[in-house]
Amino acid sequence: MTSAPVPLTPAQSAAKARRLGSWYFAEHTLRVMRTYAASVLMYSVGTPLAYLFAMGVGLAALIDANGAGAFGGVDYLTFLAPALVASAAMMSATGEFMFPIMDGFKWRRTFFGPHASPLAPAQIAQGHIIGVTIRILVPTAIYFAIVVLFGAAPGPWAWVSIFTATLCALSFGLPLMAYVSTLTKDSGQFAAVQRFIVTPLFLFSGTFFPLATLPWFLQWIGWLSPLWHATELGRVLSYGYAEPAWLGAVHVLYMLATAVAGAVLSRRIFTRRMGA
Repeated sequence: MTSAPVPLTPAQSAAKARRLGSWYFAEHTLRVMRTYAASVLMYSVGTPLAYLFAMGVGLAALIDANGAGAFGGVDYLTFLAPALVASAAMMSATGEFMFPIMDGFKWRRTFFGPHASPLAPAQIAQGHIIGVTIRILVPTAIYFAIVVLFGAAPGPWAWVSIFTATLCALSFGLPLMAYVSTLTKDSGQFAAVQRFIVTPLFLFSGTFFPLATLPWFLQWIGWLSPLWHATELGRVLSYGYAEPAWLGAVHVLYMLATAVAGAVLSRRIFTRRMGA
């Protein structure tokens, strides 16, 4: 017969919370996401099926018939698929790093309850980042699996694009989280982000056609876009898209730098708004 576990003292519980607080809040974030898990699953399956079926059976057939060789020796669906995986991850990050942050600080002030415990503001920020990263990684893997079923990821290293797409999501989402953390009211900023930042990045990041085919005065949008960097990496991994090794390193370093900068700023802003 085993003995009952000895309960922790308040001081021990507080010390454990200080040590593992980020993971506690990550668990809370994931539990909240369970309330709309069915929607996430439907989006993770339905969106790739709709896009890939439309592109693979519809548009791609027309493009391949009239533009053979325009996409580096691969069919249009294979060219497009890495961009769709990365863009889906970025779109998910946009929602998860905007609305829950405003909810935590303004609408329902859900960040302040955990802060009344031994959890520090920086741990709350880190916990949200951990939870959202897991939430993005799993649907991205599902999206990639459907891409494989369509035969649009022929390379042996194509699976690594799951992680480059997730890094893209963090590269865009974490600076966005830092920005939203500074807001004290919703005055249409979210709609502006969707219309004037997210949509142009989706359209002008080499998603549907090579970036070099754009006029020179629009190509800078792609150069600054995490989506373009992730898309280029995804194409290299998926089908051996020809690209210099140094440029691949630039893609990774750019996304890492913006993600780290966003995470550091978010921690600082959380600490300033909620107190040390």
